[in-house]
Amino acid sequence: MADGSASSLQSRVSEAEWQARVELAALYRLVALHGWDDMIFTHISARVPGPEHHFLINPYGWYFDEITASCLVKVDLDGVIVQETASFINPAGFTIHSAVHAARDDAKFVVHLHTVNGVGVAAQQHGLLPISQNACLLQHQVAYHGYEGLALNHDERERLVADLGDKPLMLLRNHGTMAVGETAAQAWVGIFFLERACAQQVAALSGGREHVLMAPDAAQAETKDQGRGIGFISSLAWPGALRQLERKSPGYDV
Repeated sequence: MADGSASSLQSRVSEAEWQARVELAALYRLVALHGWDDMIFTHISARVPGPEHHFLINPYGWYFDEITASCLVKVDLDGVIVQETASFINPAGFTIHSAVHAARDDAKFVVHLHTVNGVGVAAQQHGLLPISQNACLLQHQVAYHGYEGLALNHDERERLVADLGDKPLMLLRNHGTMAVGETAAQAWVGIFFLERACAQQVAALSGGREHVLMAPDAAQAETKDQGRGIGFISSLAWPGALRQLERKSPGYDV
């Protein structure tokens, strides 16, 4: 652990908050398990159930494979810490998350990553191409937001939210990927398929675009509707993801 001193908060928070903490910690560990973390940077956040508009985010300086339910920091919509803790957060990191949480009631979980493949596709002018089945399933669910530098300017929040609209996925140009979900499961499956689609695109374009085969228009239209079934898929995949954590990265739920 980063400081080795985080004791369990389970008895000091509501059952609903504890569940949100456990699921958010699981998301951090899963991202680390897949090699999608960026040292101590990027963030995943969750809204705490209840009327207070409080949120959970990682303590700045902790690696993703160290995150536990108890170490997560509770903040308000302005990123002000509202719990007793020795930890602090990265305010720039919460700028993007606070914007999405404030604008979208369905965005209970927000995952934002800086992976090599995700940034690679986000930096390509044409964005996500219908090269793979994953891309065909997702491309109509992906929004785009132009790069404005480090997310320190709160004015950017309005533009980001406007670009996101009602979509569950986003490519932040020259920056990375994002997925939002009503549940941790939905956010996880969304970011998983988006990252997989980006990796497949980078691989396909590695030899140049000239001979890359795009999916036929009819197949793209068919998969557009099929892609709406991700919510159902998430309910099947999430329990398996948690079992994988128990085997390979236990201790997140303390």
